[in-house]
Amino acid sequence: MSVLVFADSSEGKFKKSAFEVVSYGKRVAEQLGTTVAVVTINASDVSELYTYGAEKVLIVSNEQLKTFNAKGYTSVLQQAATAENASIVVLDSSINVLHVAPMLAVAMNAGYASNVVALPSEVAPFTIKRKAFSNKGFSNTVMNTENKIIGVAKNSYGVHENPVAGTSESFDVTLSESDFGVTSEKVEKASGKVTIADADSVVSAGRGLKGPENWGMIEELAEVLGAATACSKPVSDLGWRPHGEHVGQTGKPVASNLYIAIGISGAIQHLAGINASKVKVVINTDPEAPFFKAADYGIVGDAFEVIPVLIEKLKAFKAA
Repeated sequence: MSVLVFADSSEGKFKKSAFEVVSYGKRVAEQLGTTVAVVTINASDVSELYTYGAEKVLIVSNEQLKTFNAKGYTSVLQQAATAENASIVVLDSSINVLHVAPMLAVAMNAGYASNVVALPSEVAPFTIKRKAFSNKGFSNTVMNTENKIIGVAKNSYGVHENPVAGTSESFDVTLSESDFGVTSEKVEKASGKVTIADADSVVSAGRGLKGPENWGMIEELAEVLGAATACSKPVSDLGWRPHGEHVGQTGKPVASNLYIAIGISGAIQHLAGINASKVKVVINTDPEAPFFKAADYGIVGDAFEVIPVLIEKLKAFKAA
């Protein structure tokens, strides 16, 4: 009996979350006194995974899965779990994998715990810590099912090196027509930009920017920091920024190391979606803005005065 980890990749390259779940899966396997196997789909180079504890890597190469397909991915993971006799499957919390996890739970007759933030505190009974109440609290959840699926919350456990002399092998899967009942006709991706899902830092702005014509300084600050750009819901509703940049409870959740909110008051729905970020910086002219209560650092000031100075200082710091 082993632990199976799915290491997700994009265009053949592993995401940071892949190394996080491999790190996590390796430690769970050690707690249980068993081995860890990692399954990949159309990844280019799996050797990086050995650095984080992947003892065995199953390499799936399939042209039909070049574009993400939830049912197809589910079938791959189910077959890999069966082949490895794995009763525990560790997944990340990317948008794609969140589609797969409940389908895999049904296929494996497994319990599924999402938003997991720590290693099991006990293995008998199997008890894990999860985020709850829109990231405002935690719950210690006991999983009684024989098969268990663990969804690790992004940026919660971290990436930990644990080098092993791993091995890899091709893993052939059998996919049927029913696995492709739903297919994607077209996938559009922004190029040359850091995505919100993969970003360690996020620069977000709201209606305090007064109009889309003022977003140049937000993009410049993000470029200096190597960050992704984001926005509040009213901004995307007004059409100032694409809906794909809307973060919050009703948009994309953010769990970055650094989240900078500029001209955003801090409505409860927005805070619920970004609470998992580790360091929150707020820039607002209103000292009573609710966001300041949730912030680690706050600047009361006009963004049009503060941001240019911040950009200048950051550029000077990087140059030094």
